[in-house]
Amino acid sequence: MRLIAVNIDGVLLNDSFGPVIRRLVESRGGVYGPELEQALLSQSQMVAARAAAEVLGGSAEALLAAYFEERERYVAEHPVRVLPGARELLERLRGLGASTVCYGGLERKHFDRYLGDLELAGLFDEPGYVCTNDFRPGIREITEDVFGLRLDQVMFIDDVARVAEAARDLGVAFIGHPSDYESGFQRPLMERAGARHVVRSLGEIDEELLLRVDAEAAAGRSWPGRGV
Repeated sequence: MRLIAVNIDGVLLNDSFGPVIRRLVESRGGVYGPELEQALLSQSQMVAARAAAEVLGGSAEALLAAYFEERERYVAEHPVRVLPGARELLERLRGLGASTVCYGGLERKHFDRYLGDLELAGLFDEPGYVCTNDFRPGIREITEDVFGLRLDQVMFIDDVARVAEAARDLGVAFIGHPSDYESGFQRPLMERAGARHVVRSLGEIDEELLLRVDAEAAAGRSWPGRGV
């Protein structure tokens, strides 16, 4: 394993997206379910806004603006925070000898604000953070374009089933850490996608699990039905 890529929101930071999306949908009379959640998470901002507009009406631009306004209100009530075990996880990843990078859909200032000030940024390799808004979910781009590696040399840790599906289709090693948001659907969607490893806490991503995932990747068995 040469690279471990870790999603920022929902893995290292608490989920401040799923609850906001649900609020926005239901405040406009929409019905929030797994299909809609799947259509909106880990998409570029405008793609997600257009998908929401098809359900809720109005323009994608207006919905995107409303979303960020709603998110500002939400984080005022539920501040963004580093999840328990994040530092320990990053230190374990560093101990494996692979490069480590963080990624997510917001601009780098989001990473700098919540991880840089806590000196967690030093636990990542250059460039430290990759904004994937222009190429969601970003597995191939981070692997090949940013780090110049093969897809069988990387592992992704993410909270969204769409990323699990992309990892499956590419044969990339994956560990799921679905948000603990009680009304979310990502855990069953990950399981439906066939993810072998879906955890409930960052502490579960211990050295034993990481070495197992590494061995599965080396054997081409990161996903059921692949390899020997």
